[in-house]
Amino acid sequence: MADRGLIPICESAALTECGEGVRFSLSTGGIEREAFVIRHQGKALGYLNRCAHTGLELDWIPGRFMDSERRWLICAAHGALYEPATGACAGGPCEGRGRLVAVPVWEIDGMVYWRRKAGEPAAAFEEALAGGPSE
Repeated sequence: MADRGLIPICESAALTECGEGVRFSLSTGGIEREAFVIRHQGKALGYLNRCAHTGLELDWIPGRFMDSERRWLICAAHGALYEPATGACAGGPCEGRGRLVAVPVWEIDGMVYWRRKAGEPAAAFEEALAGGPSE
């Protein structure tokens, strides 16, 4: 039986290892937010498209979230660097504090989907999505 709570983002083939990401919109609590999904170490990973330091979107060209060496997620506005696997800020003005807000994604039968974490109350996810930049 298919899970009707899963919302398709893209085909799995659209994500190459540390390549361009796929932007998508998600809506929760009546608020629409921009998010993205990338492939890192073979896994599809999703985050809100919002710098933990400034709140600005990360990509300078839609879908380009990685630095030139394809090692870090990077904020185009001021160069904050984030660990792709965890979203933790690893360099720049937020180094050692702050992280990207993870968006749970699933890869099933050649497609990538999003939905709230299983068992997580909607209010907890919406609170994380509503949070502003970290200090």
